[in-house]
Amino acid sequence: MAHRPPTSLVRRARRMHRVLAEAYPEAGCELDFADPFQLLVATVLSAQTTDRRVNAVTPALFAAYPDAAALAAADRAVVEELIRPTGFFRAKTTSLLGLSAALVERHDGRVPGRLTDLVQLPGVGRKTANVVLGNAFDVPGITVDTHFSRLVGRFGWVDDHTVADPVRTEHAVGALFERRDWTMLSHRLIWHGRRCCHARKPACGACPVARWCPAFGAGPTDPEVAAALVTTQGPA
Repeated sequence: MAHRPPTSLVRRARRMHRVLAEAYPEAGCELDFADPFQLLVATVLSAQTTDRRVNAVTPALFAAYPDAAALAAADRAVVEELIRPTGFFRAKTTSLLGLSAALVERHDGRVPGRLTDLVQLPGVGRKTANVVLGNAFDVPGITVDTHFSRLVGRFGWVDDHTVADPVRTEHAVGALFERRDWTMLSHRLIWHGRRCCHARKPACGACPVARWCPAFGAGPTDPEVAAALVTTQGPA
């Protein structure tokens, strides 16, 4: 039988989520994409870099290679040069060429809408799969990136043992919320992590959920000092 989280924790977590929903009504995927294939490629490129940098390189990449068949047949050196600004461009090129070939061979060039199929593609893990499922297929999923892990740990939604493992974190946080809320929960926590609850110096004094956060005081609590740390968008 699955472990049920304490009712008090469920209530506190859902209250914090409601407040974050009010604070970030525009929250959503910050990667630019027109179809599931573009989102899959952009998400793979987003590893170890920012969404803004990915969005700067994908227009040229998608103009040259609009679908899986085109990218699977691409010249490796050309792809590397196009995505170089995102960092780790050699490894990312290997993933992009591999996943594109797999899409052509196994799925007629289309991105599958199931987690089990997505995670079998080269360079695609649960985090990337959940981004694609939630934003391209409207299948609820929790995206455990560095921002998400940091916040659920600070919020006390999961313990230190759980937060050390993305899959455990995904399941533990998922148990606190209705499944239909998972995708937007991910967006709102990531937005809050990028804009307010920073890794090195969280803007505690300007945080909309500070009153329920056990980590309050990890950053400046003075409202004016904290307000100066808040950004209007994710980091460049």
